[in-house]
Order: sequence, then C-alpha cells, then structure tokens
Amino acid sequence: MQQPQAFAAFLNPALVGALQAVMAREYELKRGRPMAWPLAMVLPVLVLHRSTREALPPSIRTHLPTWAGRNPALLAGFGPRVDSTLPVLREGLRFALRHGIVQLEAGAVYAAPVSIRRAEGELQELMKAARLVGKWAATVDQPSTLLALLGVRV
Repeated sequence: MQQPQAFAAFLNPALVGALQAVMAREYELKRGRPMAWPLAMVLPVLVLHRSTREALPPSIRTHLPTWAGRNPALLAGFGPRVDSTLPVLREGLRFALRHGIVQLEAGAVYAAPVSIRRAEGELQELMKAARLVGKWAATVDQPSTLLALLGVRV
C-alpha cells in the first residue's frame, strides 16, 4: 500500500530526524543525561499525530500521568500508531546519525543543538511540540514508566 503523497512528504527522514534530535537535546538539557534510544522511536509520534500534538499541554507543568488520564482516547490508539510509524522513525534516526545530528552511544541518544528559529507554520508547531515533549519526557524517572503511561509495549 502506497502512502498518500502529502503524508509521505510530511514524514520524511530529515524532518523525523530533526524532531528526534530536538527531543533528545531537550531531554538531556532537562534531565542532565541523554535520552534512552527507545524513546526516540516512540516520542515523535506524540508530535507527528496532529490530534495528539494539539492536545499536548502548553508547558511541562501538567504532569504526564495527569495528561494521560485526561486523554485516554488519544492514548488508546498510540501503540498501534507507533507500530505503523516505526519504519519512518527508523529512517529518521538513520538520517540523523548519517548527518551527525545525533549519536548513539551505550543505548542513549546524544544530540547536537538544532536551530528552529527559521521554522514557520506547521514546521514551527512541530518543533515547538518536540521541545516540549523532550523536556516533558525528562520529568518521568524511568523510560519504561513513560512507555507504560503511553500504552507502548516493549
């Protein structure tokens, strides 16, 4: 089955890799340690799925478990959305690795700073949401807890 052209353009490896890098960078800045690599394969779905992105809180003051409890319908389909998006997420991570935007070391993602100043429109919304999600994920103690809150099985 071929993806619609607009959807395929939206989920291009460069965009996905940039989102993964922004999330990893914000996570590391907030947490003081790099993001576990499995999160790079899950968290972008919070941003790429428009309905979920639009339901994200304006800041990390809203705790992730609280948000999850308020949005059960969005999270009910989150696991399957992750599964269907995995090929694109893998491509994005490979792109980011090839271009030196991120590095993988000892199961963690290290990211170079990614400038989002010139982003406009929906790209700006995506990058802003990626920054929020990266910081937000850093507030949860264990990656396994975060994945469980989102309904993702490992």
